[in-house]
Amino acid sequence: MMDFEQILKFLGTLSRNNNREWFEKNKDKYLYAKDNFEEFVGKYLDELIKFNPSLAGLNYKKLPFRIYRDVRFSKDKSPYKINMGAGISPGGKMMQEPGYYVHVEPGRCFVAGGMYMPDPPNLSKIRQEIDYNGDKLQKILASKSFKKWFKGFDDFDRLKTVPKGYAKDHPRLSWLQNKSFISSHYFTDKEVKDKQFLKKLVEASKAIKPLNDFLIEAME
Repeated sequence: MMDFEQILKFLGTLSRNNNREWFEKNKDKYLYAKDNFEEFVGKYLDELIKFNPSLAGLNYKKLPFRIYRDVRFSKDKSPYKINMGAGISPGGKMMQEPGYYVHVEPGRCFVAGGMYMPDPPNLSKIRQEIDYNGDKLQKILASKSFKKWFKGFDDFDRLKTVPKGYAKDHPRLSWLQNKSFISSHYFTDKEVKDKQFLKKLVEASKAIKPLNDFLIEAME
């Protein structure tokens, strides 16, 4: 069992002391949390491969995102992220392909699947697939296994207008307005610390695989 108690404790303390001096003094705590998270990602990947063989061959140590923030173009100059996250897709970290994302942060732990910010060609292909095969997507989102964990698409990244080339009364307009096609399920800190967390995470990930498959097919 991974030590999520210490991972969450470290991240919570980091959020209140987000500066290089504190971080360097507590580097051992960071490395402990990092190693624990990496080990967990490895176990999670092993479970994903059982129903998603395209992930075989990935190096689990390369899937977590760096804790160091790129502050060049940000008003927030805090040097460190206050979460640990990992992206898992056939090419690695969900770069222009659907996959799975796990995010650990005090009070904000979640698993997500789907496609984050597809580039214009891929966005166009996904919208076209929704236009042509919306019933298939509807069946995926309405399935019992999906609805147990997810409520549909997250609405954080959507157009306020009608996408070019589609009617304003299109029956799937709310989906077509998405610029990201992500579904998320949140866990409490207590759930994350529980020994059943990996099992729940895998079950939710299995439920979102049909959505990933739909998006992959759309972009082929």
